[in-house]
Amino acid sequence: MNSRRDKTRPRIGIFGIGLAAYWPQFPGLKEQLEGYQREVESRVGEWGEVVSAGLVDSAPGAVEAGDLFQREQVDMIYCYVGTYSTSSQVLPAVQIPRVPVLVLNLQPSAALDYSRTDTAEWLANCCACCVPEISCAFSRCDIDFHVVSGMLREEEGCEEPARRAWREIREWTEAAGVQRLVRRSRMGFLGHTYPGMLDMYSDFTQHQGQLGTHVEILEMCDLAKMVAGVTGAEVKGKEEETLAIFDLSEDSEADPLATRPDPEALDWAYRAAVGLDKLVEEFSLDGLTYYYRGLDHNEYERLGAAFALGCSLLTARGIPCSGEGDLKNCQAMKIVDGFGVGGSFAEITAMDFRENFVLMGHDGPFHIDIAEGRPLLRGLSLFHGKHGEGVGVETQVKRGPVTILSMSQTRQGNLELLAAQGESLPGEGLQIGNTDSRIQFPLGPGEFLDTWSRRGPTHHFALGVGHIIPRIEKFAHLAGLELKVVCG
Repeated sequence: MNSRRDKTRPRIGIFGIGLAAYWPQFPGLKEQLEGYQREVESRVGEWGEVVSAGLVDSAPGAVEAGDLFQREQVDMIYCYVGTYSTSSQVLPAVQIPRVPVLVLNLQPSAALDYSRTDTAEWLANCCACCVPEISCAFSRCDIDFHVVSGMLREEEGCEEPARRAWREIREWTEAAGVQRLVRRSRMGFLGHTYPGMLDMYSDFTQHQGQLGTHVEILEMCDLAKMVAGVTGAEVKGKEEETLAIFDLSEDSEADPLATRPDPEALDWAYRAAVGLDKLVEEFSLDGLTYYYRGLDHNEYERLGAAFALGCSLLTARGIPCSGEGDLKNCQAMKIVDGFGVGGSFAEITAMDFRENFVLMGHDGPFHIDIAEGRPLLRGLSLFHGKHGEGVGVETQVKRGPVTILSMSQTRQGNLELLAAQGESLPGEGLQIGNTDSRIQFPLGPGEFLDTWSRRGPTHHFALGVGHIIPRIEKFAHLAGLELKVVCG
C-alpha cells in the first residue's frame, strides 16, 4: 500500500515581473530575466508542482496569470521580481486566486561592478526597487504576503544570502505542502474519546471548518468485519513484516505485567494489524483516531487492546494513529509527519530532576521510523487504565534534536498549536511495554512543565525529530492557526 505522503507536493503558481517599456530599450534584457526565472522554477520544482505564468509585464498579462492560478487551484503564488515593475501589473495576478503570496527578491549578483555596469545590467539586478511598492499595494488590498530577500545563487565568499533565501523558500513550499495534505485528509474516528478526558473532546465541524479535514465516523463493527475476513496468508505476511522491524522482548526484570509476548497474543495483534490496513483502504483514511473500552473480554474489548502494533506500522506509513480518541493530536501528528520528521503519539510521563529531563512516551503506537534502534514488542497482561491485554511497543526516539507539537482548542472554540524544541538524550527507559524518551529542554523540567501547562495544551502531543518550529510557523500562518512557542 502506498504512503499517504505523496499528497504533500504543493501546487505553486510562479510568475516573474518586469516593465514592458524596457524590452525595446534594452535588447536581451527580457531573455536574461526569463533565464533567471527558469532557475527559480527549477529549484521550486524540487519541492512542489510548478504552475508557471511566465514573465508578466502588463496589467492584462497579470489578469491572465491570475486566471491561470485560479483555474489550476494553486496553494501559493511566488512572485519573482526580475526587475522594476509597476504594482498595477502585479496585483491582479494575486488578487484573483486569493491565496498566500511569497515575493522573491533574489538579486543575481552579490554586488554590482560599479565602474563597469551599464544600465541594462543594473536593471537586471534592480529587483529590490519595486518590492516596497508591491508590498504597499498588497497591504492596502488585504493580500496575505511575505517577502524573501537574498541572492539567486551563491557566490564565492558570499554564500549565506542565497542559502538563507532558499532555505526560507523551501520551508514555505514544504509548509504549503503540509497544508494541502491536511486540507485534503480524511481522518477516521473509531469508537469514542476516553471518558472524562475533557481536554480531548473535539468539534468535528471545527476541524473541517478550520483545517478542511474530513472526519469519517467509524464503528467497531467496521473493524470487526475486516478482522474476521483476515486470511492465514495475510497473518503470515504481517508476521514477516513485523519481525523485520521489531524484536520480541524477554520478560521484564522490573515489571511482572510486562513479559515476552505469547504466540496467541502475537497472532491476534497480526490479525488486528491486517484488519486495520483493510479499514484504512476501505475508507481511504489518511489518519485514525481511536479508543474503545469493551467489556468482559468481548470481541470489542479484544480489538480495543490490539491497536499498538498495527497503528505503529500505519503511523510509519504516513497514516498517523492517535489513541484515546484524541482527534486534535492526530492532526498534530499529521502535520509533523507531513514535514517528514516522524510525529509519534506521546505525553509527559515523568520528570527527572537529577539529570534534568522530562520523560515522554505513551502506551499506544509509536512512529517507528524515528525509533532509536529496533523497537521491542512486549507482552502486557493488562493496559493501565484500560481494558484488555496483548502486546505493547517499547522504544525511544532517536537521539538528537526533537520538536513536540500539540493542537488544542481555545475557549472561543478555535484550534491552535503549541510547540517546543529540545534534545533526545541517551539513557535507560522503562521496561513496561510503553514508549519512553528522555527529552531535555532549555528550561528545567519543572519550569518547562509550568510554562507548557500555562498555555492550556491537550495533554498529548506529536513527537518528531529535528528542530522544525520555523516550518511549523509557516504552516500555522498558511492554515490560519495561532502558534504558541515555549522553547524555540
